[in-house]
Amino acid sequence: MTTLSQVRAAIVAKLLSVPGVGQVHDHQPFLKTEAKLRELYVANGLLLGWHVRRIGTRETSPSVGRFVERHLWLIQGVMAFDDSGASELAFDGLIEAIRAAFRADETLSGLVGGTADQEVAGIQVEDSLPVMFCGVLCHSARLTLTTTLYT
Repeated sequence: MTTLSQVRAAIVAKLLSVPGVGQVHDHQPFLKTEAKLRELYVANGLLLGWHVRRIGTRETSPSVGRFVERHLWLIQGVMAFDDSGASELAFDGLIEAIRAAFRADETLSGLVGGTADQEVAGIQVEDSLPVMFCGVLCHSARLTLTTTLYT
């Protein structure tokens, strides 16, 4: 039986398979200083990173002794602004590359059920907007993914 930890690890691995994705964390890091937190999100001299959190679970029982668990995952990312390099367009391109990677493997290599019986499929972009992160003006995106486990 597939565990939640295996699903989380598969989501992180899928993110890491996207070229130029930056740092990826399997949880939302919290540190005492902004400088230490910023270090966790820097890749190749650029503040660019993501973290993965489970933010919800809905369980149903379509028949006796059978359960369907739908886990909602938040994939949140930031990238430092660089208007001279049109960073907004680069960040949007990265979001689309992430969406394509998950679309190409909706079962995360057979770990989770497909999305045919769900209202949504693949990565959803919940919002994308500017934020201050560790004292740096950044692009930010909140992406969600629903995974299905049959138990």
